[in-house]
Amino acid sequence: MRFGAAVLPAGGTRFRLWAPSAVEVTLEVNDAREAMRAVGDGWHELTRTDVGAGARYRFGVRTPDAPTLLVPDPASRSNPDGVHAASVVIDPLSFSWTHASWPGRAWNEAVIYELHIGCFTIEGTFAAARRRLPELAALGITAIQIMPLAAFAGNRNWGYDGVLQFAPASCYGTPDELKALVDAAHGLGLMMLLDVVYNHFGPEGNYLHVYCPEFFNGAQRTPWGPAINFDGPSNRMVRDFFIGNALYWIEEYRFDGLRLDAVHALHDRSQPDIVCEIAGALREGPGRHRQVHLVLENNRNQARYLARDPRGAPLHATAQWDDDVHHALHVLVSGEADGYYADYAAAPLAQLARSLAEGFAYQGEQSLYRGVARGEPSTHLPPAAFVSFLQNHDMIGNRAFGERIDRFAKSELLVAAYVCLLLTPEIPMLFMGEEYGASTPFLYFCDFEPELGIAVARGRRREFQRFAAFADDAARARIPDPNEPESFTASKLIWAERDRSPHRERLALIGGLLALRRRHLTPLLSPDLSAGTYRVEGALLRIEWRLADRSIWCLRACFGSASIPDCRPGRVQIVYARGVDIDAQGVAQFQPGAVLVTRAGP
Repeated sequence: MRFGAAVLPAGGTRFRLWAPSAVEVTLEVNDAREAMRAVGDGWHELTRTDVGAGARYRFGVRTPDAPTLLVPDPASRSNPDGVHAASVVIDPLSFSWTHASWPGRAWNEAVIYELHIGCFTIEGTFAAARRRLPELAALGITAIQIMPLAAFAGNRNWGYDGVLQFAPASCYGTPDELKALVDAAHGLGLMMLLDVVYNHFGPEGNYLHVYCPEFFNGAQRTPWGPAINFDGPSNRMVRDFFIGNALYWIEEYRFDGLRLDAVHALHDRSQPDIVCEIAGALREGPGRHRQVHLVLENNRNQARYLARDPRGAPLHATAQWDDDVHHALHVLVSGEADGYYADYAAAPLAQLARSLAEGFAYQGEQSLYRGVARGEPSTHLPPAAFVSFLQNHDMIGNRAFGERIDRFAKSELLVAAYVCLLLTPEIPMLFMGEEYGASTPFLYFCDFEPELGIAVARGRRREFQRFAAFADDAARARIPDPNEPESFTASKLIWAERDRSPHRERLALIGGLLALRRRHLTPLLSPDLSAGTYRVEGALLRIEWRLADRSIWCLRACFGSASIPDCRPGRVQIVYARGVDIDAQGVAQFQPGAVLVTRAGP
């Protein structure tokens, strides 16, 4: 790596730090300090022939306005004692890979399972997660997406407050244990995706703002403070830091792809911008030798990032989380229309149909919630450019009590919702525990120092003040404190639930739908598959896609409260049916929550 500590082939370690504003930088190794040499362009460097893997080190940075500050390496590969303590030199080549020749998997085969390492098991470690992988593979999952791992303050966090971008959080285990998790997944045929956060650093443990203000662009603000400097003065090194981080996770840990968090919060007017530059680095680097994927979260619905070449290969990102599918489904099955759900309150079924068929429901239309036009046309994109879901970490954890959808949805509509999710051509994603209808919540949790922790708890309760249910102080006081350990422990999965009713029935449903997807749909999802066509009649939606063999895949689902007649299905293969009756005249009657999936031709 260009940044940080690099073990040298001939022995010893080279240490590098980019700190243009520093007047002096020293290296502290095993409590002994030595001055580092300024080598130009803001870099400071020192090679120690007597230092190897396992050594602990820190940088002493003195700026014109402050005395020497001891800081961890911002490109640390490991910080076992926390983000305020010393970094550890890691030899990246010491791990023995069992599945080093793993080529990856085609994106059309993806069925994603999002998980948080700390809550996925009681132990909350890489090693414990590894032991659960065979069950997910047997269910039909083909890709694991791990919530962010960059080291953060404290011992519990969602991961979006990371401050050491190259160091896996030590509370989950060692770097080698993370590599063993990835290696085991590949042995089971599972892709491994990692969520990364390049739009901000966490509020505790980030020392860059003290000694390296060049990392930030004070002219641009984000909800988390000054923006990362992707387009201001001295931005090249900052861009290289994050591009290097993206390559690091793919090359050193052999992840199969990344999910870029909230790219709509990135401030970058460069051409190419940082998203496209990262995509290009992945494609021209590790992507030349194996399947590597880039997934975006982008609430602006910017289809430009999802463009394809004539063969259907991504020019930039592989796919984007499709919030429109989630929001429309959520309104349909729950009736809730607060906040951003207000944009889906008037015509949720039509918006669901459009987003499943064409990718985005908002393709330039005015958003009442945002007060601006939102989105770009997406009908030219294949369904695999979109990741659909009924739940994810945000949609559960940003509720006051972290309830999963089974707690408040209309149960008669949930099966139809899961068929829309799992038996349509977009890439489906489940959130951990969703496959068996887990009873445990997923609360927002963190472990900040006391003063910051109090401020976070107050801020979270203040966020819910606009909701009628939390209008008074007493109601808001019942919202769990994110900093309390119980908010974390209550969010851990209870795996024994899988064997009890009603959880085993949900598990059988999800497993059955995934088996049908694998058998009937996945083999016919070519990269250049066209968008679908749709129509909505009352509470009944109908969507059709032409698959790779020219057959017609058709989904019909009823989200109404009364039986709805529809035309006879005709001479088709019925892939899945529930709640549908065909009378003597050949008219299909759809009961509330009924769904019919058929394939005709070719």
